Amino acid sequence: MGTARGFDGWPAGPLHLAIGVFDGVHLGHQELIRRLARGARASGAQALAATFDPLPIQVLAPGAPPSGLSDATERAELLRRAGADAVVLFPFDDAFAAIAAPDFAARVRAAGDVRRIVVGDDFRFGRDREGDVALLRELGRAQGFDVEVVAPVEMGGSVVSSTRVRNLLLAGEIDEATTILGRPYAVPGRIVHGDKRGRALGYPTINVATPHERLLPRDGIYATWVTIADDRHPAATSLGRRPTFGGGERVLESFLIDWSGDVYGEDAATAFVRRLRDELRFATAEELVRQIADDVAQARSALLG
Repeated sequence: MGTARGFDGWPAGPLHLAIGVFDGVHLGHQELIRRLARGARASGAQALAATFDPLPIQVLAPGAPPSGLSDATERAELLRRAGADAVVLFPFDDAFAAIAAPDFAARVRAAGDVRRIVVGDDFRFGRDREGDVALLRELGRAQGFDVEVVAPVEMGGSVVSSTRVRNLLLAGEIDEATTILGRPYAVPGRIVHGDKRGRALGYPTINVATPHERLLPRDGIYATWVTIADDRHPAATSLGRRPTFGGGERVLESFLIDWSGDVYGEDAATAFVRRLRDELRFATAEELVRQIADDVAQARSALLG
């Protein structure tokens, strides 16, 4: 089975279920899913991971700054990679947010033969986050499912969390973010037409329009891998407002190393591997060109050795 939506179409047979936002599917989430899968396989059950689409914050606080680390498709794929046999996406809207905690648990139990629920120690559920782990255990005793709580993973003396990942990305701490995600942070988007300034400077770039709800790292120059139609390209990527040309809206643009072609309209994923420097304002185009050449050399070294 691939992905179910809501409370319908769940797999038949005994199920062990993990529930969480799982934004970014970092190492803490991955450990929880591994625990889920081990227990499921030991008892002959399927491991089912449930998350939300869209992310709850996007419904409950629509004016909040962009903070998403993954969309639903990415999360489902990452949860399967971590060990889930199947994924459930709960469509999150005002009506879903209004479901009382006991009613949510009853609907989960009715959706499939759920024998065990695995959650993190900070798990909350139901209207106004009224349900906690203690209530889930109580409901489990009444409705016939076990509850396992997985302690958070710590690295470097701090808990691994989606908030920590966000703060690291906003600070430009790409190496540490990569470590606690277990992979480079990647942003999806669509290749769009730009103003052709890179081409005029001898370094034609692709401009990628990203989802408005997606968190972008700190402005700067990065060594990245850009994936287009399953082909992965090493790249030097600029994220920022291009102060040399008077500033403006944030732009994500990449020079693909040793490549040329026409990919306008294609989907692209930009994976941030190493931060090379801050975005700077240069006095002349010639100074900028010299710096771009150095950026490309650094990106090539970081990505290709």
